[in-house]
Amino acid sequence: MPKSEEERTRADTGVTETPESPIACVSIIGQIEGHMLLPESSKSTKYEHILPELVRIEQSETTRGFLLLLNTVGGDVEAGLAIAEMVAGMRKPSVSLVIGGGHSIGVPLAVCARRSFIVPTATMTLHPVRVSGLVINAPQSVDYLRQMQARVARFVCAHSSLPKESFYRLLEAREDMANDVGTILDGEAAVRCGLIDRIGGLGDALEALRSLL
Repeated sequence: MPKSEEERTRADTGVTETPESPIACVSIIGQIEGHMLLPESSKSTKYEHILPELVRIEQSETTRGFLLLLNTVGGDVEAGLAIAEMVAGMRKPSVSLVIGGGHSIGVPLAVCARRSFIVPTATMTLHPVRVSGLVINAPQSVDYLRQMQARVARFVCAHSSLPKESFYRLLEAREDMANDVGTILDGEAAVRCGLIDRIGGLGDALEALRSLL
């Protein structure tokens, strides 16, 4: 049966919702695209597509909650934080599930829902904020990066059980990554340090979400 224009558009944004289910599914896949377009060969999630769909979900009379699926390498910091803040500010219940990776700016997205899950084989990478392109060698540039890092830290620690001191210690670790500072956590380690609530799969995440409806 041919899809309507609305159904096609919604599918392109990574949001799915079936008529018989009160639960919507929002997927954050690949690289989070910000103000700059990524090459067509890159798998990406466009924040300007996700934000209006979150508004629609919040206002929907039939959608009672949503599942946030994550398999992302990270991407644009401000775009990722924008999505995370939108989810955190919604009244509709939400549960996140990291199924492949929740790296870099994917970390705030993983903790922005009311409850968070991660499968045992998934990984999450915590590292300092990076910028690409021309950087002016001035104190203001250093201050800008420091402030951006502080924004990420405040959000992650406010929406998880990870203490601020532990967050920065994971960011600055030198023994875990070959060409950078930071830490790679598997599912159990992410739960053990307080970043993610529970180990679990799709069934566990949906059960938790239904309990919130």
